[in-house]
This record gives sequence, structure tokens and C-alpha cells, in this order.
Amino acid sequence: RLRRMLPQRLKKAFTDNPKKVANLIDLVNLPSTVREFVGQSQTSRLGCFMRVWSYIKANNLQDPNNKNVVNCDEKLKSILLGKPQVELAELPALIKLHFPKEPK
Repeated sequence: RLRRMLPQRLKKAFTDNPKKVANLIDLVNLPSTVREFVGQSQTSRLGCFMRVWSYIKANNLQDPNNKNVVNCDEKLKSILLGKPQVELAELPALIKLHFPKEPK
């Protein structure tokens, strides 16, 4: 079911490297800051990213002059290291910080 929703590029990643994709879609117990933002105690990294992205869109937080920059409000700052602005390219890495690697 999930595969149908993924863009073609991600489908390729899915088949080439299932372990890496599993890290994106595994459910994780969230730290409290992210838990408050997402509104649930467990989500996947991909789910968290989607939630953050829809929040940015819903609250019009993209810089009107440069769509690659997000102007963070207080709620967004709480999960993005308190940064007033972040580039879209930084978002996955900043979100990943909340998802510590599971010990093998």
C-alpha cells in the first residue's frame, strides 16, 4: 500500500536498498519535543517529515522571495534546534536528529 504512494525515485530506493528505506518507515517512539509537534507518540521518520512539511505549507512558512528557505515559527523552532530559518535541504537532516540509530 505504501509503495503506491511513493514517487518513482523512492520506489527505486525501496527495491535497491530495503534496509535504508526501513529506517525511514519504521515506527519509532518519539522524544517529547517531537511528540508534541506531531501529536502522537510513535511515527516513522518519513511520517514525521511529511507532518513537518504539511505544517510548513499550512502555515505559509516558506520565504516568499526564496521558496528554498523556511521561516520557522516558535512551534517549528522547537524541533529544528531553535533555528529562525532553515533551508529545505537541511530539513531531513534536522528531523533525523530526533531519530537516534537503534543499536544492532
